[in-house]
Amino acid sequence: MASKDTIKRLKTDLEDILCSDFSYILNKVAAKGLITTREYRNMNSTALRDVGTRTTELVDKLLFKGEERCKEFLQLLQTDDVVETFPCLGKLLPPERPADQDKPKAQRQEQDDRYQLTSSPTGLCVIVNNEQFEKMEKRTGTKKDADSLAEVFGWLGFKVVLCSDQTKSQMDEVLKLLASSSDLRRLQESNVQEWSGGQFIKLQALPQHGDAFVCCILSHGDKGGVFGIDGELLPIGKITSTFDGSNCRDLVNKPKAFFIQACQGLNMQKGIQVCSDGGLQEEDSPALSWYIPVDADVLVAVSSVEGYVAFRHVNDGSWFIQALCSQLKEGCPRGDDIMEILYRVNNDVSQKSASGVDKQMPEAKRVTLRKKLVFSPSSN
Repeated sequence: MASKDTIKRLKTDLEDILCSDFSYILNKVAAKGLITTREYRNMNSTALRDVGTRTTELVDKLLFKGEERCKEFLQLLQTDDVVETFPCLGKLLPPERPADQDKPKAQRQEQDDRYQLTSSPTGLCVIVNNEQFEKMEKRTGTKKDADSLAEVFGWLGFKVVLCSDQTKSQMDEVLKLLASSSDLRRLQESNVQEWSGGQFIKLQALPQHGDAFVCCILSHGDKGGVFGIDGELLPIGKITSTFDGSNCRDLVNKPKAFFIQACQGLNMQKGIQVCSDGGLQEEDSPALSWYIPVDADVLVAVSSVEGYVAFRHVNDGSWFIQALCSQLKEGCPRGDDIMEILYRVNNDVSQKSASGVDKQMPEAKRVTLRKKLVFSPSSN
């Protein structure tokens, strides 16, 4: 019998048992990552709600999250320490080991080494696309990048939203709104759109965070930052900190990937000739019982190393974003993690040339991921 059906069938009995020590089971569920930090805080609040109501809310919330979360919940209820706390569970549930215990050790280890992306949608993908600047060159071709990113991350199960032509302060504000995910009206007033049916349309509903977060910034830039259309520089560190453990509790313990398509200076990077053998020619909740660093679980990949330009074709889009989308399409179906994919992106871009000798070298500027990050095509 499916785990969701089992919980539905035993729902009343489960609620009667678990409400005897609701705080204990709530902390267990939160520590396993079956609910978000916001959900934990809401259900941990005693305001105007008795323990029975909160227990029912917890079970209903897990049922709503689907079969995989229900399966993990049942496995949690069958662990020795939980059964010791709630002895009646041993009689209510089949005396079987959780399915995970029956898997080969290597397979269990592989699961532990990966971020578990089981929510639907997988997460939120935010694209900031600055094309029309007040005093800088128009970024012709950037729409190709935005559409390619939306197509790929939509295929990977993400809710994709877009905000275009933002000043520095507008970028800062809209990213904060998306981090809090609490004000649909203000997001609509900021002209945030969502990807649906192969195109961007008016935002219909408040976007929610899932098990992963992706942010793609397409703009002009300089060392360590990206420009708003007003020519003001927003530091990349300011963008990433908006979604860190202090400012976005919903993304604690979850991977956050930032892909920045922007020049990081004005210099042209030159190539160096090598021999066929590779040799040279002569000439990176306090309320809960576990803690992680605020800056954990972050990846920042930038289109060019500091000090140098990044190339963009007026029709075909940028070298970096197009290589990223191509490698995601190729690598995700076979289970490649994001770092493997970025190695190939680096290689693809490094082989391109402009005017014969001008080159570009992307870099993973910051990596604090603690596990493998593997995106998978959506089954929906």
